[in-house]
Amino acid sequence: MKNPIYPCLWFDQVGREAAELYCSVFKNSSILSDNGMVIIFELDGNKFMALNGGPHFKINYTISFSIVFDSIAEINEAWDKLSPNGTIMMALNKYDWNERYGWIQDKYGVSWQISLASKDLEIPKIIPSFLFVGDQKGRAEEAIHYYLSIFDHSNVHHIMKYTESDPDVTGFVKHGLFNLDKNTFVAMDSSGPHHASFNEGISFVIECESQKEIDYYWNNLAKGGMESQCGWLKDKFGVSWQIVPSILAKLMSDPKKQPKVVEAFMKMKKFDIETLLKA
Repeated sequence: MKNPIYPCLWFDQVGREAAELYCSVFKNSSILSDNGMVIIFELDGNKFMALNGGPHFKINYTISFSIVFDSIAEINEAWDKLSPNGTIMMALNKYDWNERYGWIQDKYGVSWQISLASKDLEIPKIIPSFLFVGDQKGRAEEAIHYYLSIFDHSNVHHIMKYTESDPDVTGFVKHGLFNLDKNTFVAMDSSGPHHASFNEGISFVIECESQKEIDYYWNNLAKGGMESQCGWLKDKFGVSWQIVPSILAKLMSDPKKQPKVVEAFMKMKKFDIETLLKA
């Protein structure tokens, strides 16, 4: 199986505004579609969804996006665009691990870890990053191997752990880099005092071509987690996923069919493609 996996950012009616800001930060970026509720956009070729879902969920820093730039000038420009009315998690500065690094939570709540590209490590420009804290702290390595067992074309690049000389729990994951279906992710642990946890504010969409694929991802990712409505679920670590048929966008673009399709999937937990086609 090779399925697109991309982030969905939950907003309260400012999805378009946020997408426009993010497109201004990255080259080769644009808004692809906007029906008022769902905005699909690309950042440097990476697909994102902005969902105007209302005030129910708030984005937090337990899922952030690591972004790399080729020059300090580009980093400074991105920081200047993302930082107004935001919260500085780590100041933009020189650190032991990078010549220019900063962690900013923008005014919409989305967190960005900005750094200078390394000549020794070729990685995508934008990488989703999981931070395992609170009840989930110490489970980053378990989660990496769990996800690898579900997704094809997956592998671990590295798992670096804290040692006795580091300022966190020995054996916790300092930085884990891995691929799922050739999509790159980062996972880290932190035992520090945190007041956030994984939630629906940021979820990951898996587009499926068939009912067999929907059943596969749903059954595996929901195991030990929690099923929700309209293709949403939480896995056993609390991370939210949307398992959706790839044909859904086409069905929703038909003005005559859309109301019936919406009525049909509002009654569903796991999507049923045949029922949607008959709606």
